[in-house]
Amino acid sequence: MAFDGLFTHQIIKELSFLETTRINKITQPDQYTVILTIRANRKNQKLMLSIHPNFARMHITNNQFDNPFEPPMFLRVLRKHIEGGIIEHINQIGNDRIVHFIINNTDEIGDRIKRHLYLEIMGKHSNIILTDENNKILDSFKHLTPNTNSARTLMPGFNYEFPPTEKKTNPFEVDSIQDALEMSLPIHKAVLKHLEGFSPLAVKEMLSMDSDIDRAFNQFMQLIKSNPAIFKVDGREDFYFRPVAHSTEIKTYDSLSTMLDDYYKDRAVRERVRNQTNDLSRHLNSLLQKNEKKLAKLVDELEQTKRMDEMNLFGELITSNMYQLKQGMDELTTVNYYNEETVTIPLNPRKSPAENAQYYYKQYNRLKTRKAHAAEQIKATQDEIAYIETIQMQLDHISVDDIDDIRTELAEQNLIKKKHKSKQSKKNQQSSIDYYLSRDGQEIVVGRNNLQNEYITHKLSRNNYLWFHTKDIPGSHVVIMDSNPTDGTIEDAAILAGHFSKAHGSSKIPVDYTEIKHVHKPSGAKPGFVTYTDQITVMITPEDDYVAQLRNNYLNKKVPE
Repeated sequence: MAFDGLFTHQIIKELSFLETTRINKITQPDQYTVILTIRANRKNQKLMLSIHPNFARMHITNNQFDNPFEPPMFLRVLRKHIEGGIIEHINQIGNDRIVHFIINNTDEIGDRIKRHLYLEIMGKHSNIILTDENNKILDSFKHLTPNTNSARTLMPGFNYEFPPTEKKTNPFEVDSIQDALEMSLPIHKAVLKHLEGFSPLAVKEMLSMDSDIDRAFNQFMQLIKSNPAIFKVDGREDFYFRPVAHSTEIKTYDSLSTMLDDYYKDRAVRERVRNQTNDLSRHLNSLLQKNEKKLAKLVDELEQTKRMDEMNLFGELITSNMYQLKQGMDELTTVNYYNEETVTIPLNPRKSPAENAQYYYKQYNRLKTRKAHAAEQIKATQDEIAYIETIQMQLDHISVDDIDDIRTELAEQNLIKKKHKSKQSKKNQQSSIDYYLSRDGQEIVVGRNNLQNEYITHKLSRNNYLWFHTKDIPGSHVVIMDSNPTDGTIEDAAILAGHFSKAHGSSKIPVDYTEIKHVHKPSGAKPGFVTYTDQITVMITPEDDYVAQLRNNYLNKKVPE
């Protein structure tokens, strides 16, 4: 991602309207994010400051966040010193990814104070630091002690120092860069080494404009403006304050903040879910491997039972030829009276003929028992594998609110230790289900986990509603909430079923659909498991953008209660 110094320069210009406005509220929804609620342009603006190791950024956000009941210590310090304060100025340190807020406020006794808030957007080293008027650190999101970092110390009471970086040329302070570059290096490396705030994406874009480095630099700097876009370059999605050369699938926005909110929305949610379900993913992978090994062993055992009838035949032939057998013989050659073919039966010379016959009868009975047991265990193991794969698929699509449901379900299935039991009311279940609006304006519901799947299939829906599921592939239950769906709505529901399945990202996914009255849950079956009949199968190829449009259509209409 190209949140470089040039992008930081542009986002600060866009946020300049926040200067002289008041910070009304400060929240910290997670371990990486601070939200400053600021009154500006006659509305509350939520300014996000994120130090996420992969998604560090700053922009206005319209997303909603849940806040912890107990405010963390750093949040308490921020509230004490800058909540209610006026933002005097927002500026950039050089052309680096360091944002400096100057905030005027009053202390507990009404004296005027000045505070400095620094946001360092530097990947895994990102940080937020609060200092007093003398730049003495009051607190920071991350603490760096002299023992952990010899370059600088970030602890309360120490003077704040900028991160140690190479001395580079600020591109906004020069007209020519020819003399500033070390021309012994390849040109792209020289630009990265000597121009402050230039990312590889910016260098590539600049060098594509002209063969003369100064002309390319001047053209590039003149074109810096807020025309933000999300696009793909060489198949990889990226963003910048303007589309770059050779980019495809360009989606433009009115503001940098709107673009960043859109770009990071799903990524941030997926990251939060991934962080909170890492232990589940590892455990499920371990269970899946264990069951796959067990299945292979059971299949091998079942293969061995194919000799069952042969063992019974050998016992019968030995018994019928008992009169000509003597102890000490190591084989019997006789005619199989079922097909008139000659057969040779190995014998144990230490056993009597009767004992040899009993041995083969026992082998027959043992293999017969094993066959019945192996077939039963194979079915149970296959069901367990399908169930685990369904949960794994759901982890790719759930929201943070669904994690407790997944954990509760796995605990009830004795797949993880039971820590707590959460009960969800019918109203809460309904409000957490995803609603979509088809191209023809009809509602479609999608379950994100097995509890929701069972709710929408067996409680929320009517018998004549159409129910959708990928054919022989783990996936979500999808139902059209209308008795007379159009062909377009049926296609949209099938697209959603393919999208929310293990086959996500594939083409020509088989999706079955039938009426709810033909969908049944077998007694004792695992959550979300159903059987169905009278189905019709269609082949679909879901596209992520189209699925997002269906969801956005519904949100624009109304939010389900």
